[in-house]
Amino acid sequence: MPISLNYEITSSAPAHPWLFLIHGLFGNLDNLAVVRRHFQKTYNVVSIDLPNHGESPHTQGFSFKECADGITAIIESTKAKQAVILGHSLGGKAAMMTALHYPDLVSGLVVADIAPVTYPARHNEIIQGLRAVELDNIEKRTDADKQLARHIPEPGVRQFLLKSLYQNEDNEWRWRFNLEGIAAHYEAIRSWPSTDLEFTKDTLFIKGSRSDYLSSEYRSDVMKLFPDAKARVIDGAGHWLHAEKPEAFNLAVERFVDSVAR
Repeated sequence: MPISLNYEITSSAPAHPWLFLIHGLFGNLDNLAVVRRHFQKTYNVVSIDLPNHGESPHTQGFSFKECADGITAIIESTKAKQAVILGHSLGGKAAMMTALHYPDLVSGLVVADIAPVTYPARHNEIIQGLRAVELDNIEKRTDADKQLARHIPEPGVRQFLLKSLYQNEDNEWRWRFNLEGIAAHYEAIRSWPSTDLEFTKDTLFIKGSRSDYLSSEYRSDVMKLFPDAKARVIDGAGHWLHAEKPEAFNLAVERFVDSVAR
């Protein structure tokens, strides 16, 4: 049985096409809210929590195929006939794996600032910083921010992480993501499994001009698996391009999904 992932549907009309949104590492289904709000009047939008994130189950391991199976189960439950999947960063890898393994269910694919490759260990400092936060000894969110700042100097990164800090029904501060599970399986998260599969339908890769996640050196890796892929660069944007340049990002996505839905 596929893992049962948490998701939310913002419905427009049964006849409208479907757009499935998948967030990145340490995020949750609200991270792509700027995209959801843009499309919710003309698309049925489904926002998904990946395993070990948000309200989805905490798992003993991690695999992109497991993510793909869970995403596919959601697509099938909606009975969507035209499903476009958009994934950012880790969510982009999960979206790519879904399209590769279940191409009949996916009419178009949007990948935001990630490639189908194994990346260097970029998040060790973040994991170290999160582990250093003394959740049982903080009284407010700013206490956690001060502790994170010792390891993570960028305020924007800290604010992104702190969105997943909450108080449970016992007023205990906790992370919504499974920090220890992510840390234990980080090698699998930053990797990309070898595959001979291809997704030959419409695909759009969107890159932030200031980001090095989707560099030209990965072009051959992309084209091998997604031979019909096109690229779009968002000027002045970094890795969180949908949050930094929302109008430009949404316009690029809108042009693509409208062409696929026609």
